[in-house]
Amino acid sequence: MADKRRFDLFADLIATRFPDARRVFDVAGGMGRLNEALVARGRSCLTFDRRHKHLPVEYALRDFTLDEPCAADVVVGLHADGATRVIIEYSGRHGVPFAVVPCCSDNSMPYNPWMRHLEGLAQSLGLSTELVTLPMEGRARVLLGRRAL
Repeated sequence: MADKRRFDLFADLIATRFPDARRVFDVAGGMGRLNEALVARGRSCLTFDRRHKHLPVEYALRDFTLDEPCAADVVVGLHADGATRVIIEYSGRHGVPFAVVPCCSDNSMPYNPWMRHLEGLAQSLGLSTELVTLPMEGRARVLLGRRAL
């Protein structure tokens, strides 16, 4: 069972680690619960997903791609599954920071090698990375990335 606090915990981390980020892209954000949590913390958020049933939040009913015009200060994904890699590649291409909480790999890789793979991908794109852990049940490791100084 997923930890119901995950949206608030991740939103708190995003607000703390990226205090100047006012506009957030939430990729593969499901119904928009992370969006709600970020808006409650004073952020503007656009959730990308293909769900037809979602909360009344700012929502783009489509897949997120590398060609999405960059109107965000940070790009995030909470258990974004197959979109996790796209978030990191987008960050590298557009020069915006990212925060992801990976769960499933998009290539059947086990969790720990998947985490190392994502960190290596970010670093290969010129991003510095940091790993932190949210105080919650389930997949709770967060990979943060931003342009290397």
